Amino acid sequence: MQLALFNWLADWGAVAIDCVVAIGELTLFAWRTAAWTFGRLPRRETLLPSFYQVGVMSLPVVALTGTFIGMVLAVQSYYQFRELGLETRLGAVINMSLVRELGPVLAATMLAGRVGSAMAAELGTMRVTEQIDALTSMGANPIHYLVVPRVLAMLLLIPALTVMADFMGFVGGYFYSVIIIGIDKHFYLYNSQQFVGSWDIFCGLFKSIFFGGVIALVSCHQGFYCTAGAEGVGKAATAAFVYSFVMILIIDLVLNIGLERIYMTLWPDAMVTL
Repeated sequence: MQLALFNWLADWGAVAIDCVVAIGELTLFAWRTAAWTFGRLPRRETLLPSFYQVGVMSLPVVALTGTFIGMVLAVQSYYQFRELGLETRLGAVINMSLVRELGPVLAATMLAGRVGSAMAAELGTMRVTEQIDALTSMGANPIHYLVVPRVLAMLLLIPALTVMADFMGFVGGYFYSVIIIGIDKHFYLYNSQQFVGSWDIFCGLFKSIFFGGVIALVSCHQGFYCTAGAEGVGKAATAAFVYSFVMILIIDLVLNIGLERIYMTLWPDAMVTL
């Protein structure tokens, strides 16, 4: 009995130590990336391809996801609101959900799956084939040359992709609610305008910046320290998405709590809309 207990404690102790080591390595990696980002900007030749991969190539999947999420929200909410006689307020619920939560989180999830995994696989392949070591031997810093452009692309472009997801979700919700179901267009738009404010839009865009940063750092870190072989590259790509997704959810919770307190501090008499 005692031996089993000791083994159980040893296993959990090893897991805890691994977690602390991983957090420490990621923190040091983020610190070195930030130092290079503020110390010297990357060349345009390395920056533009990252912008193209993150921004342009992600537009279709983000727009498609936003459109269908808007329509699904309309489908799921319509019957409950009709029972209460509030179907004209459907636009407020759809657009509030999109702007505050679903738009930023789903855009970040799509980027973690499409761009984050690709970053980890690309850098992992460069690590396995010793291209990163070759950059170091030639005097180039691999973090400045490989990581900083990807981090900047994610930080600067994920707000624009979030706006695209919000807009297409609005279009999808409007199409199903007004065109398919036949809800009055005037009240649909009026209620949307009354319930969704600038603070809601700010919250969604503010959170998206943190999502983009953590996706880029986690994905680049996984690829940068990839283990040898094709199996190591595959594990790095999978771990990049899983860790990024978990971090997105944790950051979303923490930021929502913080933003709610800021909102109630700034407008203590206002109705809680968070």
